[in-house]
Amino acid sequence: MNAAWRWSRENLFSSPLNTALTVLSVALLGYMVPPLLDWALFSADFRGNTREACEGEGACWVFVRVHLPQFIYGFYPEELRWRVNLAFLLLPLWAAPLFWRRMSRKGWWLASLLLLYPLCAWTLFRGGVAGLAPVPTSDWGGLFLTLVIAGVGMAAALPLGVLLALGRRSRMPITRAICTVFIEFWRGVPLITVLFMASVMLPLFLPQGVNLDKLLRALIGVALFAGAYMAEVIRGGLQGVDRGQYEAAEALGLGYWRQMGLIILPQALRLVIPGIVNSFIALFKDTTLVLIIGLFDLLGIVQAAATDPRWLGSATEGYVFAGLLFWVFCYGMSLYSRRLERRPGAGR
Repeated sequence: MNAAWRWSRENLFSSPLNTALTVLSVALLGYMVPPLLDWALFSADFRGNTREACEGEGACWVFVRVHLPQFIYGFYPEELRWRVNLAFLLLPLWAAPLFWRRMSRKGWWLASLLLLYPLCAWTLFRGGVAGLAPVPTSDWGGLFLTLVIAGVGMAAALPLGVLLALGRRSRMPITRAICTVFIEFWRGVPLITVLFMASVMLPLFLPQGVNLDKLLRALIGVALFAGAYMAEVIRGGLQGVDRGQYEAAEALGLGYWRQMGLIILPQALRLVIPGIVNSFIALFKDTTLVLIIGLFDLLGIVQAAATDPRWLGSATEGYVFAGLLFWVFCYGMSLYSRRLERRPGAGR
């Protein structure tokens, strides 16, 4: 009891201003939380299969429950959704050895994860080989498509950002100029323009007979866009590494890439973990922009379901559900970044 009172005095009532803010916060919570709980839980409808089943004044969660498979998989054929589940199950299994401290050759395993896993996942998703029925990317959607776009963007942005950041700090003028122009070009346009160009303008410049998939064009645009922003974050980390570390790396007689890979980059990346995660979170949320080129991510699927005449008036529940999913993923990334920052000896 004494400990609770002492904590309250130190954190909630330490000054007149903090006391006033605490009282104001409690009043706001008392004003907002009871109606919210009543709408979301006590007066909500959970059972039924149609809009008519929602007779109460609260939320109609029946809408979310009925459309949940569509929110997760989009228009992916129901009998083939096991391929999506298998591909996403493979990812943690493939990545698990990287978290085992005694494992050697983590670099090779990480390379296999970055190079081979995307091929396996794409094969399972798309099909058309090894007896797997083909599923066009136009049928992909929902949370599945959101994770694909965000995952590819993140996986490509980090190595591309490292190369561009090193290139921008290179002593070779041509390399430095090319990387600088590339970064500033992609940072100078909004993502919505990049997606529009990838969807509408890029096919006009391709040779006759060459037709890249719309999703593939969007993935390339997202990866290049995210890579440019990531490069500037990593460049900040490189500038934050003490000059003595560069001199010590040169004194060891290591080559350029070994200096960067073994000494400089681990420290630089650790310095900018919050910035890297911030870029990943921004990219995850920006995936909703693919709706403008006809790809139905989670938010797009929710919007499409809410316009169904049979479910008019249920849009709020759908958007609340989508917002909660986005919050879970973004907050999860934030928690993991904090854990990495606190990890003893990380990057040293």
